[in-house]
Amino acid sequence: MNAIDKLKEMQSKNDSLICLGLDLDAKKMPVEYAGSTKKMFDFAHWIIDATADKVCAYKPNIAFYERYGGEGLSLLKQIIKRIPDEIPVILDCKRGDIGNTASHYAAAMFEWFGADWVTLSPYMGYDSLRPFMEYKDKGVFVLCLTSNRGAKDFQHLNVEGKPLYRQVAEKVKYWDKDGKCGLVVGATNMEQLKEIREVAGDMPLLIPGVGAQGGSLEDAVKFGTANFSKLAVINVSRSVLYASNGTDYAKRAREELEKLNNQVKSFRTGESEEDTIVDSENVTEQNSEAVQETGQSNQSE
Repeated sequence: MNAIDKLKEMQSKNDSLICLGLDLDAKKMPVEYAGSTKKMFDFAHWIIDATADKVCAYKPNIAFYERYGGEGLSLLKQIIKRIPDEIPVILDCKRGDIGNTASHYAAAMFEWFGADWVTLSPYMGYDSLRPFMEYKDKGVFVLCLTSNRGAKDFQHLNVEGKPLYRQVAEKVKYWDKDGKCGLVVGATNMEQLKEIREVAGDMPLLIPGVGAQGGSLEDAVKFGTANFSKLAVINVSRSVLYASNGTDYAKRAREELEKLNNQVKSFRTGESEEDTIVDSENVTEQNSEAVQETGQSNQSE
């Protein structure tokens, strides 16, 4: 199964467009999990167990693990192994270098870590992306228009009568001969998101910036999917991962994802959110209890 089909299948199975960022920050997680990489694995473990049926993908950002050196990279690999095989893993690494170097990056991300997708920078051109695109069943999300303030420094520059982000979108679409490319487009740029969605055609969009960064979930969903006719992945991280810093953190993360999924359903049907909310309190409680019981007996890998 290729990366696109795997993503579509999980969106259908879990009825979710939401990707959960697994960006482990010791300053934000419950203090009892912040003391070691083993404890951080336990934190991620219970989060995954509580949310695996509520997401379409997980997206760890490699920087949050690299800062701990070898232990952190081993932690990342263990966390990716803990994610159920059928759920796509988008490894947010933003790589982009000359072809020979890129081939080693690609082997690390796809073979050693076992990611299904990676994020890449297009700045050095096609030969820096090609080693990643040569992996048959893997996918790449190419940075197109990001949601940070500094995006205007380069991404909005006029290049031959078009903003650079549009040039990137058109170029990646041209390169996408085998249907394994997507674009990263921030949720804080709605007019540009609509424009890029039109250029992208059937390519999937990875849309960060919803929640803590201030992007609108409704606009991201409607414009990112062209009213549910195209493939898009809406990424959330801090607002879900750290919904609670108490012992109920896994339960609260699940509840936040349920709210987001219900909101997305309401956008699809045109009904109010309250009309679409399914009574899932019992399921949530049972899942939370199972997670806590498992936590008493399981050890990190």
